[in-house]
Amino acid sequence: MSDNNYKEIWKEALSQIGKQYKENGRENEFNLWFNLEYLSDEGNSITAAVASDFMRSQMIEKGNIQTIKNKIKEISGIDIEIKFEIKNTNISTEETKEEKPSKKSEKSPSSDKNSEEEIKVHPDLKENFTFETFVPGDNNMYAYQASMAAAKNPGKAYNPILLYGGSGLGKTHLMQSIGNYIFQAKKGKVKMAYINTESLMNEFTTAVRNRTPKKDTAQEFKNKYRNLDVFLLDDIYFLEKTEALQDEIFYIFEALNQKKAQMVFTCDRPISEVKGINERLLTRFNNGICIDMQPPNYETRKAILQKKLSLMDKSLNDEIIDFIAANIESDVRELEGALQKVVGYSEFMNKDITIDVAKQLLQENISSNLGGNISIDTIQKIVADYYGISVSEIKSKKQNKKVAYPRHVAIYIARKLTEMSFTEIGSEFGGKDHSTIMSSCKKIEEQIKIDATLDNAIKNMIKDIKNKK
Repeated sequence: MSDNNYKEIWKEALSQIGKQYKENGRENEFNLWFNLEYLSDEGNSITAAVASDFMRSQMIEKGNIQTIKNKIKEISGIDIEIKFEIKNTNISTEETKEEKPSKKSEKSPSSDKNSEEEIKVHPDLKENFTFETFVPGDNNMYAYQASMAAAKNPGKAYNPILLYGGSGLGKTHLMQSIGNYIFQAKKGKVKMAYINTESLMNEFTTAVRNRTPKKDTAQEFKNKYRNLDVFLLDDIYFLEKTEALQDEIFYIFEALNQKKAQMVFTCDRPISEVKGINERLLTRFNNGICIDMQPPNYETRKAILQKKLSLMDKSLNDEIIDFIAANIESDVRELEGALQKVVGYSEFMNKDITIDVAKQLLQENISSNLGGNISIDTIQKIVADYYGISVSEIKSKKQNKKVAYPRHVAIYIARKLTEMSFTEIGSEFGGKDHSTIMSSCKKIEEQIKIDATLDNAIKNMIKDIKNKK
């Protein structure tokens, strides 16, 4: 039984986090997304009550649970795990999403039906990325139909497929839908790999580096990927300036093509615009089906919102759905984020949301979609002024923290507010390469999750940028 050993530490952690949010004018956000009630503790774990499974998953996804764990460690020096109980239900305590143990061992093996249920999803794929949860519209119908055809007849006419376009348009969703469909159709008896190119590069480098006379890890890598039935490779723009990996992917491509294995690739731009791709690999990509993914139109955005609400078993009045669909135009991820904010607030307040409340909640989301043609020069000037440095320093090669950190912030904002590719942004920041720009964006994305002050500062800079565009 718990002695509530960590209760005071828990209270102090939330108090400090809440104070930081309040100082940044985000008290309502804290009240919504840190709405947890301490229940008990045992060993080095704390059990907290949360209003619903939806709220729990959102708190984890937003990084708020990790923020609490970090703050507790900062105060006590102890790594604490946080478990959950859903209020007003009989659901048993479960661990955080990323640490949740497999339920397979709890299933009875007494029937063939149960055994088939265990083969539910490939370990590399997301269970909810299926054709059933994807909403096709005028701008992505060809991509949807081609992906479905590839899934039903893998390795045949639609092979390979290259899906390209901006972030948040459903490329990875369709790619993994193909994988999920084939995996279930084959009852799990298929050699499949889903991986992003950066991870593949790291795996390849490690395999080459660790090769010994007794253990040829490089050959193991080749055997793994050249004998697949389905190869799903995300974010191939990482292939820029990676000649050794490009050579290996060419041989993987040749081996899989010969055995008629299904291949699917994604990229943030047409493959012809990815610099540094060798000619023979470029030819292989272009010999397949290359499909441009475009942002969804108004009717498709409405359908996406309605589908998402159905999957969440939630509802909103039509006026609010219309308002979100009409004002969030950039990508599906932004659209779903706006919906989750409204639904989460409704759940937290335990009442229906009016259109006026929805407008207030989504004020920031809407303003971020009214940016128009924002120049890199404006972004660099606002960020430089904020941090007290010059624009020339932001564009320079200086690596001291005083300059490098603002540069990371400016690059992150440029990626967020413009349609420019990583390579194009790099050229505006003194000729930085693609990988450097992506690394800067990732650093700030991770920092925002744990630093409310930075998050608020970036929002303020974005407002200033839009006011001066």
